[in-house]
Amino acid sequence: MKLNKSVAAAFALLALGIPALAHHSFSAEYDAKKPVTLKGVITKVDWANPHVYFYMDVEDEHGKVVNWGLEMGPPQGLQRAGWTRNTMHIGDEVVVEGSLAKDGSNQANARSVTMASTGKKLGGASSEGQIP
Repeated sequence: MKLNKSVAAAFALLALGIPALAHHSFSAEYDAKKPVTLKGVITKVDWANPHVYFYMDVEDEHGKVVNWGLEMGPPQGLQRAGWTRNTMHIGDEVVVEGSLAKDGSNQANARSVTMASTGKKLGGASSEGQIP
């Protein structure tokens, strides 16, 4: 019995030291009233829970290349919508429709992604009920 309490206490202390993954609602970080369309080249794809993120270089109105972070839904929801972890690759050109971050950063929630090479358009957002 004493050993069980010690093991339980050790696990509890270990759990306190592990940072929790923050999960947020769409409206906490993004503004649906601020739509954005971005065209650029994929630089990184993070296919992981709780949300898939990808990054792309976009040329701004002054010709400067700016890296944007785009959030999509969870991997399982995206797979049900036709995505796989190999749908996007570094170097692919895409057009993204989404909603800007409330904090004004170069981040958005990707509502849809169109692959420039094929014209294939896939839903991507966890917002507005598109991806469960």
